[in-house]
Amino acid sequence: MSRPARAKRLDVLVIGAGQAGLAMGRELASSGRTFLLVDGARSVGDSWRARWDSLRLFTPAKYSALPGIPFPAAPDALPGKDDVADYLGACATALSLPVALDEPVRDLRAVGAHDFIATTDYARYRARQVVVATGGFQAPRVPVFSGLLDASVTQLHSSEYRGPSALPDGPVTVVGAGNSGVQIAAELALARPVTLASGQALMRLPARMAGRSIFHWLDVTGAMNVTVGSFIGRRASRQELLIGQSPRDVARAHGVRLTSRIVRVEGGALRAADGALHAARTVIWATGFGPSYNWLRIPVFDRAGRPRHVRGVTAVPGLAFLGLPWQHTRGSALLGWVGRDAAYLARWIESGASGVLA
Repeated sequence: MSRPARAKRLDVLVIGAGQAGLAMGRELASSGRTFLLVDGARSVGDSWRARWDSLRLFTPAKYSALPGIPFPAAPDALPGKDDVADYLGACATALSLPVALDEPVRDLRAVGAHDFIATTDYARYRARQVVVATGGFQAPRVPVFSGLLDASVTQLHSSEYRGPSALPDGPVTVVGAGNSGVQIAAELALARPVTLASGQALMRLPARMAGRSIFHWLDVTGAMNVTVGSFIGRRASRQELLIGQSPRDVARAHGVRLTSRIVRVEGGALRAADGALHAARTVIWATGFGPSYNWLRIPVFDRAGRPRHVRGVTAVPGLAFLGLPWQHTRGSALLGWVGRDAAYLARWIESGASGVLA
């Protein structure tokens, strides 16, 4: 499709219409500014619908809602992935937000202070402020040596996993024992041999304590408000938090075989750091995600490709990020807390969007 001759002018362009983008849109709706949420998905909530079928949140419905829009479930219920997708779609409708779907941003660049041009497949947008709300889980990470596995081995990243019925029969090795890896291993072990490879022991919290969700206790004790710049926050932000079952729990309860970190492929099988060799019909790489901003042509990234920012605000006047893990607190990337960071960025935009607020 040919590129429009002139860019559509906006006060604020929000890139991403997931939970972070919707939270930002909610704040902008009453600002009097012209704004647009643009997203490559075909419908709001698609990223949630694409997750595995049995996925449920750790956060109860009470802690899984944007400000002012309660989640339509009992406060202590754990929403499923489709419930979350439906909720986000309902939020966009209830707020009457301007959303352009099926329109991924292919190029974003700064042409001056408070002057950005974003190009999609269908349009060009010129905005004074841009909020990148694509989140922190973008590019699936898989070890380079995965390409050395035999072609007969089915390989997929945890983001591609849907359920046991979609996999071939036979043993499965799940590589990575974070929350996704542990949950997937437990589900698969109900019907087939499963090995779970863990690189490091993660700090674990029970899903419930004294009859309440662990997020109740994290909230009332102020743990969700600990900032990344504090001593505790700096330490906590360096390590993933495991909630619910641990690798040892799934080994005891479901017969999952545990092994150490996978270090290479050898003879068509996976070699672990402890020397064990594991052959599998299927390998699921629950090895996390990395940043992916190859469309963002503005030098605001560190050597690892992560945005350099303070509370989401970059050194480029008018450019900010929203929904990043530990953007400001532990809850920054979570549905029930991202609204707080959105409110901060709304104040930042109101102030002129030229620096971090005091």
